[in-house]
Amino acid sequence: MATYTLWQGLKEQNLGLKLNEIILGGCLSVLKTFPDTCVDLIFTSPPYADNRKKTYQGVPIDRYVEWFLPISSELKRVLKPEGSFVLNIKERSVNGERQTYVLELILAMKKQGWLWTEEYIWHKKNCYPGKWPNRFRDAWERCLHFTKQRRFKMFQEAVMVPMGRWAEKRLGRLSDTDKIRDESRVGSGFGKNVSHWLDKKRVYPTNVLHLATECANRGHSASFPMSLPTWFIKLFTEEGDVVLDPFIGAGTTALACIKINRHYIGIEAKREYCDLANEAINSVWKAKNENRRAGIFNKQVPPRLL
Repeated sequence: MATYTLWQGLKEQNLGLKLNEIILGGCLSVLKTFPDTCVDLIFTSPPYADNRKKTYQGVPIDRYVEWFLPISSELKRVLKPEGSFVLNIKERSVNGERQTYVLELILAMKKQGWLWTEEYIWHKKNCYPGKWPNRFRDAWERCLHFTKQRRFKMFQEAVMVPMGRWAEKRLGRLSDTDKIRDESRVGSGFGKNVSHWLDKKRVYPTNVLHLATECANRGHSASFPMSLPTWFIKLFTEEGDVVLDPFIGAGTTALACIKINRHYIGIEAKREYCDLANEAINSVWKAKNENRRAGIFNKQVPPRLL
């Protein structure tokens, strides 16, 4: 395993858990070696049912829930009470029909004690072209947000977005109705006061993430873009927190953590992907160390991570 200059000396903190490493091994067996409540965020995209058979042998659709529940049980054990688990997944279509194993998994995880807090949609702006007789291109995937309790760490201001050009015209001239809470005419209970938007430069985003896919697979058959884990890491963690990806593949989640000063732990079953991830990580750390020595990163890397 590689070592990284900036975080040397931190390997054994956090109840003996080794940080900033990609661990080669099966997800379930490795997780069983972790202490309780030791990570702040879990972000991962597991092998999809019957997909990537040449890569991960595939998990049969009718056994997917049975296969994943022991893993989600261990993830629940290692996650801190105020932490979050974000699961990027999408159900397959077989013989012209969407399968239901993701919905079944959600219900099974609820019985396991997870709270299904939210569902974010990743809109893939550059989804692959194609033609099917009974459907159109797949342009979105689920990012399921699970928590252990109703109160959890969340930093909404970290992912705010610009107001948008629409505000210039809409807020230029407010009516009397715009200056009070205007209740919905259909009796839904919803209302709005448009004047509250005055002088705002940034606003909260929606739960639909408009992100391009990873065009270069970086040697892995199912890479997602770094922007995807980065968004959730910003939303649910602070600098210095620990992020776990139990199916880390080419190491994208780890690279996102390095970029925004979080600790990472990755688990990967295939040696070739473990080596691929470490190669990418070493390259990023080398560049970051060189830039730090040149004084570029002095303000970006907090002292507690040095």
